[in-house]
Amino acid sequence: MVGRVRRAHGLRGELVVESTTDAPDAIFAPGRRVFAGTSDGDVAQGQPELRILRSSPFKGGWIIAFEGIDDRTSAEKWRDRTLLLPEEEVEPPAEGEVFIHDLVGMSVVGPTGDTVGEVIEVFELPQGLVFEVRREARKPVMLPFDGQTVVSVDPERRVIHIDPVEGLLD
Repeated sequence: MVGRVRRAHGLRGELVVESTTDAPDAIFAPGRRVFAGTSDGDVAQGQPELRILRSSPFKGGWIIAFEGIDDRTSAEKWRDRTLLLPEEEVEPPAEGEVFIHDLVGMSVVGPTGDTVGEVIEVFELPQGLVFEVRREARKPVMLPFDGQTVVSVDPERRVIHIDPVEGLLD
């Protein structure tokens, strides 16, 4: 997922898009194509690829005009949809980084080496990333993906090492 459509903008079919990529200038450049996704981030069935006509930064996001979305009525139908690219067309993560979607399914291990559980969902909130961890015989827990809680991520072993503040797992 490289972006999320927030709303229509103006009368000519432009959309306000929240970028979820580290390279929005390249991804949202005129002439590039992205694929339509559902609000859950899945590839939308029967939706054509979208070609970018023009784009410009706008209040922490982007205003983007797509080929075939020519008026506000058409643009309104895109609210809360996602914009996708095949993973091989996106810059790979730098050393020590992972794609957000790669966190799902990773094991979560506490400071003493004990298994806490498995990541079942990642949420992008205004406050930052939060991941939901399924635990055996206990209710799932939501943990912030921040420098205070997450000690390290090992993408090869698919393990997230955490050191949560006292009481966070209770």
